[in-house]
Amino acid sequence: MAISMKFTTFGLMAALMVVLAGCTDDQASKESSTAALEQESMVKVNTVMASPVVDAKAYTIIAKKGMLPVHDDVTLPVWSFNQAIPGPELRVQVGDTVKIKLQNELEEPVSIHWHGYPVPNAMDGIPGVTQDAVAAGKEFVYEFKATIPGTYWYHSHQDSVNQLDKGLYGSFIVEDPNEQYDRDYTLMLDEWMSQTAVDSASEEKREEEGHAAMEGMDHGKEPQEQSHSSDMNHDEQQVNEGGHNNMNHGMTGQNEEQAADGEHEEGGMDHSGMNMMNMEGHDMSMYDLYTINGRTGDSTSKLMVKEGEKVRLRLINAGYITHRMHLHGHEFKVIALDGQPVNSPATISDQALAIAPGERIDIEFVANNPGSWWLEEHGSDERVKGMRTLIQYEGEEAADRSNADEVLPEFDPVLYGKQADTKFTLKQNYDQQVHMDLDTAMKDGEMVYTINGKVFPDTDRISVKKGEKVMVTFVNQSMTEDHPMHLHGHFFQVLSKNGKPLQGSPMIKDTLNVRPGETYVVAFEADNPGDWMFHCHDLHHASAGMVTDVQYKDYQSNYVPDPLVGNKPE
Repeated sequence: MAISMKFTTFGLMAALMVVLAGCTDDQASKESSTAALEQESMVKVNTVMASPVVDAKAYTIIAKKGMLPVHDDVTLPVWSFNQAIPGPELRVQVGDTVKIKLQNELEEPVSIHWHGYPVPNAMDGIPGVTQDAVAAGKEFVYEFKATIPGTYWYHSHQDSVNQLDKGLYGSFIVEDPNEQYDRDYTLMLDEWMSQTAVDSASEEKREEEGHAAMEGMDHGKEPQEQSHSSDMNHDEQQVNEGGHNNMNHGMTGQNEEQAADGEHEEGGMDHSGMNMMNMEGHDMSMYDLYTINGRTGDSTSKLMVKEGEKVRLRLINAGYITHRMHLHGHEFKVIALDGQPVNSPATISDQALAIAPGERIDIEFVANNPGSWWLEEHGSDERVKGMRTLIQYEGEEAADRSNADEVLPEFDPVLYGKQADTKFTLKQNYDQQVHMDLDTAMKDGEMVYTINGKVFPDTDRISVKKGEKVMVTFVNQSMTEDHPMHLHGHFFQVLSKNGKPLQGSPMIKDTLNVRPGETYVVAFEADNPGDWMFHCHDLHHASAGMVTDVQYKDYQSNYVPDPLVGNKPE
């Protein structure tokens, strides 16, 4: 019997029970519970073990403000979908039609991007590219057919570097009816700024303002003037011949309503133009609260299991930092990467699973070791202690201990699983071969993130025809920073790492982390016409220039951007 351990809470009204997608007799037995929420100046959002699980065949998502209790004594102002962090878990089965209405009750426009799932281009949720952002008080309906099972997620792509920080994300699961688990947990990993971190960053900002204009990486409000390296306004910039067409993403100036609202004081989720670029990379220490499904430390809920059960864990990194997760006390298999199956996965144990921003890893294990066991981020940094939860056997009280000081090998997907026939090889002919040097540079006193020495919108787009096969080589020239490269609307196959062909299972992904000094070769087929973003999913990097796009030469969209909306796709 499959049990999905998700729980349901909606606001201050009576708790609402929702029905799982494609209910069968087994699915009808999936567990759900409710939790009462207290009222403060804004409604508290739900942060039980996981978000409400809902049938995505017809559902409404509402974007609005709330308060997030990440810990018993720490509450942060956030933006959320349906008063939950993460937002509702949308579950459907293969073959279902997904129909989601987004209603916006925020003062700022929003959108929904279906990260990893190859939706039709008009449903990709990219303001200024596929649609206008959904303005305050407005709504938009996303509709597409779910044909590819896997673990995906959704998030706002309007001013996404800020709106993800504020909490506008959730999971999207397409179930394969042939896969049955006794427990199926989804865990979304994230980082937040406490008020202490906000105060410290604000003080640094005030000191810097005495010496230079505040530009660089803005996580919410924009400075009055910005260089084109972070200009991503689809509506107000001219498009050069051979430029990025609808993909001209310049950010508009500071929004008056936002300035009047003082949102930069809300728990630090709006970084107010802090110049985080005038340094060697980003100072990610400003994120001092690490969470699993919106809770940190001993406030996370336990993952309950019974001896003998088959358990699936879906790990999704919704943050900006790579997290190394370790499952204690059990052997396990890595069964999917970015939602796509691993061929003949081997049983492993005591390996750290590195999950970069935007990536997903699914694992399964048999509950055969009664007691209490940590699933935690492995490391000695004080912050990582917040990113952990207990695997708790029913009726057992034996306690586990953290082993942060122990050196663990890191799981290497390049060597994992068994080889199989694939669509692409290194030796075949390709219609196009694209090279991307990923690097940093200084421009107008700030650090920018470049592709082949250029920042968006001046990066070289990839123009394709439907059916073409494209090889892409990523080379990370940065000294210290990872670049998790994400392609919209397509999967790609990883062919080699650092000049060596993959030796394990075929690796099909939509987000690939390229570490400093690494080189990867990947390939994809141009099989989904449209205009598609291709960018680093450390959205600080994307909003500072590390973006290009894939444009189909014979694709014509009916969408015309509204210049009054203020579309901000990054």
